[in-house]
Amino acid sequence: MQIKEIPVNKIRRPLPRQTDRDKVQRLARSIAEEGLHEPIDVLEVEGQYYGFSGCHRYEAHQLLGKETIKCRIRKAPVSVLKAHIA
Repeated sequence: MQIKEIPVNKIRRPLPRQTDRDKVQRLARSIAEEGLHEPIDVLEVEGQYYGFSGCHRYEAHQLLGKETIKCRIRKAPVSVLKAHIA
């Protein structure tokens, strides 16, 4: 697995998630003061990035207007992506 900064707007979030607004705001304050401690996990499928976890951290980055987010990248075939979406 590789860890690198990826543009927030390049990460697709194919499944709707319910996030806690207060938790997003707390994380945003923490990220603004200390940075992101734990990368989010994304799948790289055919050059596209898909996020299924780290919803609160992802939204906190959006709230802060951050252009990139630190990601732990796992390359996967389309069949793995389909299994995550099913």
